[in-house]
Amino acid sequence: MIERIQLDNEILKFISSLADKHNLEVYVVGGYVRDKILGKDVKDIDIMVVGDAIDFGHKVAKALGGGKLVKYEKFGTAMLPLADGKIEFVTAREESYTPDSRKPLIKKSSLEADLSRRDFTINAIAISINSKNYGQIFDPYNGFEDIKNKIIRTPLDPLKTFEDDPLRILRAIRFASTFEFYIEDSTLKAISAMKERLSIVSQERITDEFLKILSSIKPSIGLSLLHDTGVAAIIFPELSDMAGVDQREEYHHKDVLQHTMKVVDSIAAVSNNLWLRFAGLVHDIAKPKTKAFKEGIGWTFYGHEEIGARMMKGIFRRMRLPMDKLPYVEKLIRLHLRPMALVSEQVTDSAIRRLLFEAGDLIDDLMILCKADITSQNPQKVERYMKNYELVLQRMKEVEEKDRLRNWQPPVRGDEIMRVCGLTPGKTVGILKKEIENAILNGLIPNEHDAALAYLLSIKDKILEQLDEKQDKI
Repeated sequence: MIERIQLDNEILKFISSLADKHNLEVYVVGGYVRDKILGKDVKDIDIMVVGDAIDFGHKVAKALGGGKLVKYEKFGTAMLPLADGKIEFVTAREESYTPDSRKPLIKKSSLEADLSRRDFTINAIAISINSKNYGQIFDPYNGFEDIKNKIIRTPLDPLKTFEDDPLRILRAIRFASTFEFYIEDSTLKAISAMKERLSIVSQERITDEFLKILSSIKPSIGLSLLHDTGVAAIIFPELSDMAGVDQREEYHHKDVLQHTMKVVDSIAAVSNNLWLRFAGLVHDIAKPKTKAFKEGIGWTFYGHEEIGARMMKGIFRRMRLPMDKLPYVEKLIRLHLRPMALVSEQVTDSAIRRLLFEAGDLIDDLMILCKADITSQNPQKVERYMKNYELVLQRMKEVEEKDRLRNWQPPVRGDEIMRVCGLTPGKTVGILKKEIENAILNGLIPNEHDAALAYLLSIKDKILEQLDEKQDKI
């Protein structure tokens, strides 16, 4: 293990001189050190003070020009926002916990005691920034070696570590997924043993860690760990329900959960859109509910796209997910089978128009999801379906250029329909508007105002007469 590390950060050098001036023992710790060793770009700085971190934070803020220090008196910590990142000041401390809470009881302590109470060895490394030993590493739990060997383990007994703060269970899985590290055996076993302790963690914190796992370069690492340890059954049981559910292997992996993880990884390879990844995660979530065996066909999942979309509101509420993302996810689930139905040379422009109309601005994301949905183990089948999708994309491009249907609104609006037909607001206006919409989507008229108005004038009397006759019968 190296004994010193090069720290060229000008802010750290400034803090070093200030700490020397006030005769304080100060270290950079935690994520900053870990990411520095990993060679990653680091913007946020964690400073440990053996003494009063809040008071030192005030001194730093004042010396840097009076930035606003955010204080957390109960925990002996403070945060100073910077133009690019932030500085966290933490008092070296010991922690103790009560069984029903992950909020610690805190008292000031030494460097060694502080490092021992940290979650994982990779985060239990300190680097001195006092001038007399600037850059010297303090690593009592061999975290440096664990970083180099890609290992997640706890400094102390993992059962005690997860009992004290069960959120560390999800953090272990998140770090493994983010850095593509391995969780050491005793730590992994402790995760399974202590998973029920997650009941004392707030849903918001659980969801935050889950979404970070989903944001990994290869999310299946974390998703597999969640399932294999039994944690998924507690925090997202619908995922575990997909495991072992067989499906036809025409263009999917046989097991629904394994298929789903492949889909998410494929999306992650081409998009950082978290909610597109989430849609990939849940696009088949209703398959366990809709599974049925049909002779001559095999396993079927009729209606799983509609039922899956309807499941989302309850899942979003339970997991405290942002409700403004719900319509996006629902629509992608509802439409994820539609492009596959268009993989045919005989597909009509009308079918293409309707998909473009219904998907709107989501059409590009929908096609990413649908291409990722091809997870067959047969390379020839995958190649065939991908080529067919490229044909669909080309047809969509041609129709879009001709008819301009993305986020389309009918060219004759409701107020104009009322004026032309002498109507007041009501269902009749909607019916006439729908007739114009269908005429455009079916290719009977172009997507232009004058053509749509002429069509309205040609059909309005007949439609209104039919509606009147229907009303008379009632």
